[in-house]
Amino acid sequence: MSSQSHYHSLTPSFSSATIRGMAKARKSSSGSSGHGKGAARGHSNSQKKKNLPPPPPAQRGGVELVDPLVQAQLKVYDEALALFHQQKFAKAKQELEKVLEGPSKGLADRARMHLRIAEQRMKPSAEQNPRTADEHYQRGVGMMNIGRWDDARESLIKARKASPKSDYIHYALAALDCLTGEADSAMANLKVAIDLRPENRYHARNDEDFAFLQEDPRFTELLYPEKDGTAG
Repeated sequence: MSSQSHYHSLTPSFSSATIRGMAKARKSSSGSSGHGKGAARGHSNSQKKKNLPPPPPAQRGGVELVDPLVQAQLKVYDEALALFHQQKFAKAKQELEKVLEGPSKGLADRARMHLRIAEQRMKPSAEQNPRTADEHYQRGVGMMNIGRWDDARESLIKARKASPKSDYIHYALAALDCLTGEADSAMANLKVAIDLRPENRYHARNDEDFAFLQEDPRFTELLYPEKDGTAG
């Protein structure tokens, strides 16, 4: 036997059908491997979803609102801010100091900032030298806010002298008169303020500074003339 025939006898002989079958088997094996990888990726994604952190709590301006104590602190802060914008600095200061006692450091920091401004506005400057009617008026209101009645009256009288037709100056003097128990002077100043600007009648109805006159029939007659007209 030649060496060539011996070589052929040792080589496996496969038909074309057999070769096609082996190729299909390899593809099937490769596909199942791909499915396994896909399943692994799906499992990994589900694990990532499960490990996501919980949604952050409700906030307002960076302040968490979940804690009821923080909510209460925020309510006081809003009320203090409203007083601050109305230039009622003495009352705003009292409320802002309450905010400092709350649990939220962020709210306390904001309150502290407004507290410094309120104290600065309330504090009369030694260098302040008002000259115009508005400057005297602003100083008078500032003195009222901290309860310095005599200084307030001095400044408001100077303001009235410089600008006798300014209704808001007469109105401020009427409020000061009420705060110091001067009913007759309060009525006179309030009447001038209303004569100069009738809208002051409606402001005075809801102004707590005039609580001193609530039982005075002259006050009712001045602020509610329609009742007197109806009665007539």
